[in-house]
Amino acid sequence: MAFEVDDIDESRAPLLDHLIELRTRLLRAILALAIAFVVCFVFADEIFGFLVRPLTAAFPEGEGKLIYTQLYEAFFVELKVALFAGFFISFPIIANQLWAFVAPGLYANEKRAFLPFIIATPLLFTAGAALAYYVVMPTAFRWFLGFEGEVGGLDIEALPGTGNYLDLVMQFILAFGVTFLLPVLLMLLHRAGIVTRAQLAGARRYVIVGIVAIAAIVTPPDPGSQLILALPLLILFEGSLLLMRVQERWMGNSVEDDAESEGLSDDAVDPSESV
Repeated sequence: MAFEVDDIDESRAPLLDHLIELRTRLLRAILALAIAFVVCFVFADEIFGFLVRPLTAAFPEGEGKLIYTQLYEAFFVELKVALFAGFFISFPIIANQLWAFVAPGLYANEKRAFLPFIIATPLLFTAGAALAYYVVMPTAFRWFLGFEGEVGGLDIEALPGTGNYLDLVMQFILAFGVTFLLPVLLMLLHRAGIVTRAQLAGARRYVIVGIVAIAAIVTPPDPGSQLILALPLLILFEGSLLLMRVQERWMGNSVEDDAESEGLSDDAVDPSESV
């Protein structure tokens, strides 16, 4: 009796194909990030000038300055600005490469289910970042500058460093952008059947406490920015519950339609007639 054994290279071919495709996708994503980084580094001064505007507006007219206390600090600030901006510019390409790698392994209904989340993710992140830049940062900076004055006969003057200021701005933008993805996370958990709308609605008081705690952790220690982050998160949470109700009704209707179609197909073929 002869046994047929597949060649080891043939048995590994599918895995190698996936690894080669993954390498190609990663190289394209890294190349897009590198090109965006180089372009943003050329315009690093302009980009950093845009990020500095909320601080400039918080200072009185003609006052305020940024300093650096280490000779290499300004250069590394430009590198961080270029990398930060380059990632945002190249993110659509990076996400497209990730989706192109994952999509072939999904069914058509799974692709349709993930498509709204893919579209909502950059929109919600941009909304959170815009709220941080146009509303929260000017409010927080004016509150911080309110501590200038005189103590014990000495003047207290705000002299923010470029590196510290950039870190603070990135903290604001990332914190608000990521936390605004709360509806995407909740809808994915609901879609996967991990949580239900009734469970989240029953745990509303704990969710409110968690949102307030998150707002206190990810934002600087001023009550204004914490409140400005907590309120939109509460609104997004309640909006997620409404979307879950719509999703549950849509899924219920689709299940009923499938059952009706199966019933019609069973009625169309009568076993007694086929005998």
